[in-house]
Amino acid sequence: MWTAKVFTLYPELFPGPLGSGLYKKALEKKLWSLEVINIRDYALDKHKTVDDTPFGGGSGMVMRADIVAKSLDKNILDKNEPIIYLSPKGKKFDQAYAKEILSKNINIICGHFEGIDQRLLETRNIKEVSIGDFVLSGGEIAAYVLIDAIVRLIPGVLGNSNSLEEETFEKSLLEYPQYTKPSKWEEKQVPEVLLSGDHAKIKDWRLSQSEYITRRRRPDLWKKYKKDK
Repeated sequence: MWTAKVFTLYPELFPGPLGSGLYKKALEKKLWSLEVINIRDYALDKHKTVDDTPFGGGSGMVMRADIVAKSLDKNILDKNEPIIYLSPKGKKFDQAYAKEILSKNINIICGHFEGIDQRLLETRNIKEVSIGDFVLSGGEIAAYVLIDAIVRLIPGVLGNSNSLEEETFEKSLLEYPQYTKPSKWEEKQVPEVLLSGDHAKIKDWRLSQSEYITRRRRPDLWKKYKKDK
């Protein structure tokens, strides 16, 4: 069973969407589990203070190393489990990294304010990970993205596991266009090849569409695809 531990200042936000639909069914089947740790429970004062002003000055507050470290040390028993801090400065999260993380239980720190004391990141071997080149008000939404991308890769979570093989980013290609009934809608017709029943031609058409879309929209992926082909 794959487990994610989330260290947050707002435990009431979880499990949220992760506790519904196919993810709820997977939780009930014990294919994965979610543990939520409230960092404020490890604060040193009655006000549950977890942040302070940064040395050197600045407009924001910074999460304290001692308090976050205490929450980690009390709840992470296996020191080989990766600890991820969601940060715009981190390694960019992608499908390949999602597959890599799936092999181990993970711990996710949801940051707030101006970030976390650098000493914590250095002493606990924490990996900074970014879900994109933008800034959020907190790490909780990013944690949803991370967990969602990983959980759906767990065998048995999706109804049809074969669909994973043709998804966007598999083999460095964006996914081909999809169509369903009715075959004609608002004067637009489904491509004839998809109605032909010729599976070889359909496979070739889908590959050509994926290549075309990737080449136009994501030259970075196209370059990788051509290199690996």
